[in-house]
Amino acid sequence: MTDSPLGPAQRRIVDHLKRVGACTTGDLADALDVTTQAVRPPLAELESKGLVAANPVSTGVRGRPPLGWALTPIAIDLFPDRHRDLTVELLDAMKSALGEDALEKVLLERDRSQLAAVEADMPDGADIATRVEVLAAARTRQGYMAEVVNEGDSMLLIEHHCPVCEAATTYQGLCANEIVLFRTVVGPGAEVERTQHLLSGGDRCVYRIRIR
Repeated sequence: MTDSPLGPAQRRIVDHLKRVGACTTGDLADALDVTTQAVRPPLAELESKGLVAANPVSTGVRGRPPLGWALTPIAIDLFPDRHRDLTVELLDAMKSALGEDALEKVLLERDRSQLAAVEADMPDGADIATRVEVLAAARTRQGYMAEVVNEGDSMLLIEHHCPVCEAATTYQGLCANEIVLFRTVVGPGAEVERTQHLLSGGDRCVYRIRIR
């Protein structure tokens, strides 16, 4: 990978692959509203930088399978990481100096602060759908690349990036506290279930929200 900045077309491709996962060249062209000829040069540049790689995609149809483009592991450096190494070091130092109980209190205070920030943006009398949209907007500001997708009688809160993934790998209470935060924001009128988890091998974190 080089240190050269991404051009606008490369950035759009990278962001799209981060959101949806592997895509064929044709799928990318359709999503970005350009021709396949236009999408090939920036794809080639990204491949030369080691940021994307192409692998055959099974379609269940006979014949040569199409190639699906996906981000490589080093592409994570293109997205906000909240200084992941420093975060882990600080949590380690806090646990060592102050003990497990003190660390848990700090993490709970972080949760309270995040909840207060979301509620500060919440309009009076917000229904569940509005509450989920406000939550997604807050998570995006924090670097999670969140969006809401309606699916049948449910809403999916999808987080395409985890800026604290390194810390959450060591301190899994961060993830446990996260779903509690979501349930608090949404309120008792809906169920919140995590259906995909980045730390469990998923491509992203996905939460299904179903009105009771």
